[in-house]
Amino acid sequence: MTLALGIDPGTATTGYGLVRLTQDGGLEVVAFGVILTPAHTPAQERLLMLHRDLNRLISLHRPETCAVEKLFFQRNVSTAIAVGQARGVVMLSIAEAGLDVAEYTPNEVKQAVAGYGSAQKRQVQEMVRVLLALPEIPRPDDAADALAIAITHLHTKRF
Repeated sequence: MTLALGIDPGTATTGYGLVRLTQDGGLEVVAFGVILTPAHTPAQERLLMLHRDLNRLISLHRPETCAVEKLFFQRNVSTAIAVGQARGVVMLSIAEAGLDVAEYTPNEVKQAVAGYGSAQKRQVQEMVRVLLALPEIPRPDDAADALAIAITHLHTKRF
């Protein structure tokens, strides 16, 4: 049984999802949620909070493998830089834990989870709900995205 940690990085909100591949090839959710940092906190402190909380999460659940959403083109340069900084902190925490990391683009995640690389966000969220046998779509969106990243990684690792 493999436990994968999926991460949707951001400075204000970083989504995480832990999904286990069961012996019979099924998927089960272990935990999901978001790491939040206060809006009016200096950037370096927000990144430190993210680092500490992510380290605690990794230490608590001990995933065997990790996956992170790749940074994709953003029209807003300052948003892209902030997400890039958060991704760097995420990659650092994963490396400190001695884990390998895979990276997936949003289209790769959509393809793996919904079967269509241009699927709408709602379609992907519904497939996450179905694949993990959850009573409702995981909230907030960042957590659902992180679960989708973990599912993508577990499906990709099989092959």
